[in-house]
Amino acid sequence: MNPVQEYFYRIDEPARSALLFIREKILNSDELITETFSFGLPFLKYKKKMLCYFYYSKQHQKHYLSFYHGDRVDYPELLSEGRKKFKILLLDMDEDLPMELIFNILDEVKTYIK
Repeated sequence: MNPVQEYFYRIDEPARSALLFIREKILNSDELITETFSFGLPFLKYKKKMLCYFYYSKQHQKHYLSFYHGDRVDYPELLSEGRKKFKILLLDMDEDLPMELIFNILDEVKTYIK
C-alpha cells in the first residue's frame, strides 16, 4: 500500500468513502492534476504545482479540503483562519458533498497557477 492509500485507509467510514470519491473526481477532472504525498498528507497538484490537499480539523471536528491560492478567491464557504495562502472548505459528512462548489473553486484557483 502506498502512503496515499495508507492515509485514507486510517480514516473511518463513511468519511473514507466520501473523501476517496472527491479525490477520484478531482483526479479524473483534468489530466494535468496529479497526486503526491507531502508533509504526511495527500496533495493534488496542477501542472506539478500545489493545488489542494486533504486534512482533518481537530478544532471543527471535520475533514476539509485546503486550496492553495485560496487567499485570491472569494467564497463565503471558505475559511482562512489565519492562513496566508490557503483557505479551507469544511466537509460535512452528514450532508451532500458540495462537488459543484469544489470544482468552481478549483477552476478559479487553477487560473492562478502558471
